[in-house]
Amino acid sequence: MDNLNTALIHDSKTFEEIVYTEKGIKGREFQSCNFKKCDLSNTDLSHNKFLNCVFEDCNLSMITLDGSTLNDVTFTNCKMLGINFTNASSFLFSVKFDGCILDYSSFMGRKMLKTPFIKSSLKEVTFSQANLAGSSFDGSNLMDTVFNRTNLSAVNFVTAYNYNIEPELNIVKNAVFSSQGLAGLLSSYQIKIV
Repeated sequence: MDNLNTALIHDSKTFEEIVYTEKGIKGREFQSCNFKKCDLSNTDLSHNKFLNCVFEDCNLSMITLDGSTLNDVTFTNCKMLGINFTNASSFLFSVKFDGCILDYSSFMGRKMLKTPFIKSSLKEVTFSQANLAGSSFDGSNLMDTVFNRTNLSAVNFVTAYNYNIEPELNIVKNAVFSSQGLAGLLSSYQIKIV
C-alpha cells in the first residue's frame, strides 16, 4: 500500500482499501496502477494523469476530474454517481465500464469511440453531443439517459434496456437494437406496440 500524495509519479502500484474522501489529489501521474476497494468519493482529482489504470470495487462518486487525463482506464464494479467526465481532458480519453453505477453522470460532447458499458447502470446520464460510434451497452440500464445530437453509429443496444432514443435527433446509422427494444426508438411518437 502506498499513499496517493507521497510521490508525483506512481508506476505499477496497487492502492488498496484507501479512504481518501473530500480531499484533493492534484498534479500526480498514475501509470499502470490498480485501485482496489478505495473510497475517493467527493475528492478533487483534477489535473492528474491516469494511464492504463484499473479501478475495482471503488467508490468514486462525485469526484472532480477537471483537466485530468483518462487513457485506457478500466472501471469494474465501481460506484460513480454524478461524475462530470465532460471536464476531463479530451486528449487520449479512453475508458471501459463493467458493472458500474454511473447514474447522474455526464459525458456531454465527449468523443468515446468503441467504449464498452457492460452491465452498468446509466440512469439519467447525459450523452448530448457525444460521439459513441461503435460503443456497446451490453446489459446496461439506460433509464432517462439523454441522447441528443449524439453519434450512435454502429452502437450495440441489443441487450440494453429502458432507453428512449429519438432517431431524428441522433445519428443511428448501423446501430443494433433488439426487437424488444424498438419501443425505445418509437416512444416519442406515442404509438402502441403490441
